[in-house]
Amino acid sequence: MDFLLSFSRLIDALNEAVGRLVSWLTLLMVVIGVYNAVTRKLSQTIGVDLSSNTYIELQWYMFALVFMWGAAYTLKHNAHVRVDIIYSRLSERGKAWVDVFGTVLFLLPFTAVVLWTAFPIVFESWKIHEMSPDPGGLPRYPIKAALIVAFVLLFLQGLSELIKRIALLTGHQVALASGNEEEPSL
Repeated sequence: MDFLLSFSRLIDALNEAVGRLVSWLTLLMVVIGVYNAVTRKLSQTIGVDLSSNTYIELQWYMFALVFMWGAAYTLKHNAHVRVDIIYSRLSERGKAWVDVFGTVLFLLPFTAVVLWTAFPIVFESWKIHEMSPDPGGLPRYPIKAALIVAFVLLFLQGLSELIKRIALLTGHQVALASGNEEEPSL
Protein backbone atom coordinates (compact mmCIF):
# COMPACT_ATOMS: atom_id res chain seq x y z
CA MET A 1 0.00 0.00 0.00
CA ASP A 2 2.93 2.34 0.64
CA PHE A 3 3.97 2.04 -3.01
CA LEU A 4 0.44 2.83 -4.18
CA LEU A 5 0.20 5.84 -1.86
CA SER A 6 3.55 7.08 -3.20
CA PHE A 7 2.20 6.64 -6.73
CA SER A 8 -0.93 8.53 -5.69
CA ARG A 9 1.17 11.42 -4.32
CA LEU A 10 3.11 11.54 -7.61
CA ILE A 11 -0.13 11.79 -9.60
CA ASP A 12 -1.42 14.45 -7.19
CA ALA A 13 1.78 16.47 -7.61
CA LEU A 14 1.52 16.24 -11.41
CA ASN A 15 -2.10 17.41 -11.47
CA GLU A 16 -1.39 20.12 -8.90
CA ALA A 17 1.37 21.49 -11.14
CA VAL A 18 -0.78 21.27 -14.29
CA GLY A 19 -3.73 22.89 -12.49
CA ARG A 20 -1.65 25.79 -11.23
CA LEU A 21 -0.12 26.27 -14.67
CA VAL A 22 -3.44 26.37 -16.50
CA SER A 23 -4.92 28.69 -13.89
CA TRP A 24 -2.60 31.36 -15.29
CA LEU A 25 -4.21 30.80 -18.69
CA THR A 26 -7.39 32.25 -17.23
CA LEU A 27 -5.70 35.62 -16.77
CA LEU A 28 -4.17 35.48 -20.25
CA MET A 29 -7.53 34.46 -21.69
CA VAL A 30 -9.18 37.50 -20.10
CA VAL A 31 -6.46 39.81 -21.47
CA ILE A 32 -6.93 38.41 -24.97
CA GLY A 33 -10.71 38.67 -24.58
CA VAL A 34 -10.41 42.35 -23.65
CA TYR A 35 -8.10 42.88 -26.63
CA ASN A 36 -10.65 41.18 -28.92
CA ALA A 37 -13.51 43.32 -27.62
CA VAL A 38 -11.55 46.58 -27.77
CA THR A 39 -10.21 45.98 -31.28
CA ARG A 40 -13.66 44.98 -32.54
CA LYS A 41 -15.19 48.24 -31.26
CA LEU A 42 -12.19 50.30 -32.37
CA SER A 43 -12.36 48.70 -35.83
CA GLN A 44 -16.00 49.76 -36.14
CA THR A 45 -15.11 53.30 -35.07
CA ILE A 46 -12.10 53.91 -37.29
CA GLY A 47 -13.13 51.71 -40.21
CA VAL A 48 -9.94 49.59 -40.19
CA ASP A 49 -10.11 45.93 -39.20
CA LEU A 50 -7.78 45.40 -36.24
CA SER A 51 -9.23 42.12 -35.02
CA SER A 52 -8.14 38.65 -36.07
CA ASN A 53 -9.57 35.15 -35.97
CA THR A 54 -6.22 34.09 -34.54
CA TYR A 55 -6.89 35.90 -31.26
CA ILE A 56 -10.48 34.71 -31.06
CA GLU A 57 -9.45 31.09 -31.58
CA LEU A 58 -6.53 31.51 -29.20
CA GLN A 59 -9.03 32.59 -26.54
CA TRP A 60 -11.20 29.52 -27.29
CA TYR A 61 -8.17 27.22 -27.09
CA MET A 62 -7.13 28.67 -23.74
CA PHE A 63 -10.65 28.19 -22.41
CA ALA A 64 -10.57 24.58 -23.62
CA LEU A 65 -7.23 24.00 -21.88
CA VAL A 66 -8.42 25.55 -18.61
CA PHE A 67 -11.56 23.45 -18.69
CA MET A 68 -10.02 20.16 -19.84
CA TRP A 69 -6.68 20.20 -18.04
CA GLY A 70 -8.26 21.72 -14.94
CA ALA A 71 -10.67 18.78 -14.56
CA ALA A 72 -8.12 16.51 -12.89
CA TYR A 73 -6.99 19.35 -10.60
CA THR A 74 -10.63 19.93 -9.65
CA LEU A 75 -11.11 16.23 -8.93
CA LYS A 76 -7.98 16.22 -6.77
CA HIS A 77 -9.45 19.04 -4.67
CA ASN A 78 -12.92 17.41 -4.56
CA ALA A 79 -14.37 20.57 -6.08
CA HIS A 80 -16.57 19.09 -8.80
CA VAL A 81 -20.24 19.93 -8.63
CA ARG A 82 -22.20 17.10 -7.08
CA VAL A 83 -25.78 16.61 -5.99
CA ASP A 84 -25.10 16.40 -2.30
CA ILE A 85 -28.34 15.18 -0.75
CA ILE A 86 -27.02 12.08 1.00
CA TYR A 87 -23.23 12.25 0.58
CA SER A 88 -22.71 15.15 3.01
CA ARG A 89 -24.45 13.21 5.78
CA LEU A 90 -22.25 10.13 5.43
CA SER A 91 -19.25 9.30 7.58
CA GLU A 92 -15.74 9.45 6.10
CA ARG A 93 -15.92 5.70 5.47
CA GLY A 94 -19.36 6.01 3.85
CA LYS A 95 -18.10 8.77 1.59
CA ALA A 96 -15.06 6.66 0.73
CA TRP A 97 -17.30 3.74 -0.30
CA VAL A 98 -19.45 6.03 -2.50
CA ASP A 99 -16.29 7.45 -4.08
CA VAL A 100 -14.83 3.97 -4.69
CA PHE A 101 -17.99 2.76 -6.42
CA GLY A 102 -18.38 5.99 -8.40
CA THR A 103 -14.77 5.89 -9.53
CA VAL A 104 -14.80 2.21 -10.50
CA LEU A 105 -18.25 2.17 -12.11
CA PHE A 106 -18.33 5.60 -13.77
CA LEU A 107 -15.19 7.75 -13.78
CA LEU A 108 -12.55 5.24 -14.90
CA PRO A 109 -14.72 3.52 -17.54
CA PHE A 110 -15.90 6.89 -18.89
CA THR A 111 -12.36 8.23 -19.23
CA ALA A 112 -11.25 4.97 -20.87
CA VAL A 113 -14.10 5.15 -23.41
CA VAL A 114 -13.33 8.78 -24.23
CA LEU A 115 -9.65 7.96 -24.72
CA TRP A 116 -10.51 4.93 -26.87
CA THR A 117 -12.79 6.96 -29.14
CA ALA A 118 -10.65 10.10 -29.21
CA PHE A 119 -7.37 8.48 -30.29
CA PRO A 120 -8.41 7.85 -33.92
CA ILE A 121 -9.85 11.36 -34.24
CA VAL A 122 -6.72 12.98 -32.83
CA PHE A 123 -4.44 10.74 -34.91
CA GLU A 124 -6.28 11.66 -38.11
CA SER A 125 -6.14 15.36 -37.21
CA TRP A 126 -2.37 15.16 -36.69
CA LYS A 127 -1.94 13.12 -39.88
CA ILE A 128 -3.55 15.80 -42.03
CA HIS A 129 -2.37 18.76 -39.90
CA GLU A 130 -5.96 19.91 -39.55
CA MET A 131 -6.40 23.68 -39.69
CA SER A 132 -9.22 26.00 -38.76
CA PRO A 133 -11.55 26.69 -41.69
CA ASP A 134 -11.58 30.40 -40.75
CA PRO A 135 -9.15 32.84 -42.37
CA GLY A 136 -6.22 33.42 -40.03
CA GLY A 137 -7.36 30.56 -37.83
CA LEU A 138 -5.11 28.31 -35.79
CA PRO A 139 -4.17 24.68 -36.33
CA ARG A 140 -6.76 22.33 -34.82
CA TYR A 141 -4.58 19.25 -34.27
CA PRO A 142 -2.72 20.52 -31.14
CA ILE A 143 -5.94 21.37 -29.31
CA LYS A 144 -7.39 17.99 -30.23
CA ALA A 145 -4.30 16.35 -28.73
CA ALA A 146 -4.99 18.33 -25.55
CA LEU A 147 -8.14 16.22 -25.21
CA ILE A 148 -6.03 13.07 -24.90
CA VAL A 149 -3.79 14.71 -22.31
CA ALA A 150 -6.85 15.90 -20.36
CA PHE A 151 -8.42 12.47 -20.12
CA VAL A 152 -5.11 10.77 -19.29
CA LEU A 153 -4.69 13.27 -16.43
CA LEU A 154 -8.29 12.68 -15.33
CA PHE A 155 -7.87 8.89 -15.49
CA LEU A 156 -4.67 9.11 -13.44
CA GLN A 157 -6.32 11.37 -10.87
CA GLY A 158 -9.21 8.92 -10.68
CA LEU A 159 -6.68 6.17 -9.88
CA SER A 160 -5.10 8.39 -7.25
CA GLU A 161 -8.45 9.10 -5.62
CA LEU A 162 -9.30 5.38 -5.71
CA ILE A 163 -5.99 4.52 -4.03
CA LYS A 164 -6.59 7.12 -1.32
CA ARG A 165 -10.14 5.89 -0.65
CA ILE A 166 -9.03 2.26 -0.46
CA ALA A 167 -6.20 3.29 1.87
CA LEU A 168 -8.74 5.02 4.09
CA LEU A 169 -11.03 1.98 4.09
CA THR A 170 -8.18 -0.40 4.93
CA GLY A 171 -6.78 1.78 7.71
CA HIS A 172 -3.62 2.85 5.88
CA GLN A 173 -4.66 6.48 5.80
CA VAL A 174 -6.22 8.57 8.53
CA ALA A 175 -8.63 10.85 6.66
CA LEU A 176 -9.28 12.77 3.50
CA ALA A 177 -9.56 16.53 3.82
CA SER A 178 -11.25 18.09 0.77
CA GLY A 179 -9.54 15.77 -1.65
CA ASN A 180 -6.05 15.95 -0.13
CA GLU A 181 -4.89 13.02 1.90
CA GLU A 182 -3.22 13.30 5.24
CA GLU A 183 0.00 11.41 5.87
CA PRO A 184 -0.45 7.65 6.07
CA SER A 185 -0.60 6.32 9.60
CA LEU A 186 2.37 4.33 10.76
